[in-house]
Amino acid sequence: MISADTIVRRVAIVMAMRAEGMPLIERLGLAEVDGPDRLPVRWFDGRVGGLDVRVALNGVDVRHGVDLIATQPATLNAYVTAISFSPDLMVTAGTAGGWLAKGAEIGDVYLSGSPLVFHDRRVPLPGFEEYGHGRYPVVDIAGVATRLGLKAGVVSTSNSLDGPEPDASIMATHDADVKEMEAAAVGWVAETIGVPLVAVKAITDHVDHGAETAEQFTANLSLATDRLVDAVVQLLEDADGRPLRHLA
Repeated sequence: MISADTIVRRVAIVMAMRAEGMPLIERLGLAEVDGPDRLPVRWFDGRVGGLDVRVALNGVDVRHGVDLIATQPATLNAYVTAISFSPDLMVTAGTAGGWLAKGAEIGDVYLSGSPLVFHDRRVPLPGFEEYGHGRYPVVDIAGVATRLGLKAGVVSTSNSLDGPEPDASIMATHDADVKEMEAAAVGWVAETIGVPLVAVKAITDHVDHGAETAEQFTANLSLATDRLVDAVVQLLEDADGRPLRHLA
């Protein structure tokens, strides 16, 4: 059982894309260490303030040479990283989409203000429908969001970059603020093995904008990554050596 009195001394940050992860790794001064055998996951470790920190990248697809994005690689990465590193806090960090109608601006950073959900697991069978939505618990971050001037909201996950119907309807049902491709998968692992989790997501694109999602993502990735790195560094500084209840 997760205790709010747990002191944060070890933090694992699970990320998908090299373009998002390497700037954070460089900012924190981490060094690459041996990763898990026969898996593409890459680990970067170091001491940051009073914390032992590991940034874990999903890795690169051996056939296509692209970053291993979406839920399957995130699940694998989160599991092997949590089991090997035993973090007091795990962070799923990356970029995401948001809604103009809900006040999201490009570069805004959101923390997970409610359980993590899926919007593409449609299983209309008794009991399985709620299982499909997920709703995996996260650490209460109301206090740290206020202190750092970050937004808090509902983070919703799927395996697609776009959000067509019926995904859009499910996101509306969840009142989603953030649309991305890994967080709920990491959330399932965290709940299963009992690791405290928070999501940190920077906005690259607007779901309700006329431009194509891929075009927005490419144009805004650098800005959003800069903001993401700043927010993760601030989160580490705020949590360093303090109990989980300090984040609330």
